[in-house]
Amino acid sequence: MPAILAKKLGMTQIFQEDGSVARVTVLEAGPCPVTAIRTPERDGYAAVQLAFGQTKEKHLSKPELGHLKKADAPPMRRLAEFRDQDPEHPSEMTLGDAVTVDSFEVGARVKISGISKGKGFQGTIKRHNFVSGPKSHGSHNVRAPGSIGASATPSRVLKGIRGPGQMGSKRVTQKGLEVIRVDAAENLLMVRGSVPGPTGSVVEVRSDA
Repeated sequence: MPAILAKKLGMTQIFQEDGSVARVTVLEAGPCPVTAIRTPERDGYAAVQLAFGQTKEKHLSKPELGHLKKADAPPMRRLAEFRDQDPEHPSEMTLGDAVTVDSFEVGARVKISGISKGKGFQGTIKRHNFVSGPKSHGSHNVRAPGSIGASATPSRVLKGIRGPGQMGSKRVTQKGLEVIRVDAAENLLMVRGSVPGPTGSVVEVRSDA
């Protein structure tokens, strides 16, 4: 299962060979050293741990530095595990290997996970696309959420009611994105469409086969 950690650089457009324009998100993907191998016999599941985002030693704790040194990896800011989709045929990667953008091919489908942009506390119209009330004839119920429950039965507010609250800043997975271009020299991965998160955020890229 091809997987890699990447940093979102922004969006642009590129011209393809047939003259069409593709709107793409540019990702700086890898190289990601393999810092741990999880096996069903020892850990109960099969997975590969990758590191990304080189930093200074002073920004990491001693246990984190010791963990990375076991794989001869430099100080890295971000660690993430990618589980094998087929546990019966685990990945052949070994400790210390490096995953690069060469793992992906043009035309392949990927799914990308990241933390969406935080939009703070929002009302029901912005958060859940509710319809606003009348704006004329002295109406005082323009953006109010309206009734959320009866007084006699059930005499309470049911759980799961869509109301105002925190919007964004949660894990989102965008599926079915197409790889348009792979630049191994610059460690760049370009995918058609938008990717969760703000510019500069770290995202997880997996094959969507």
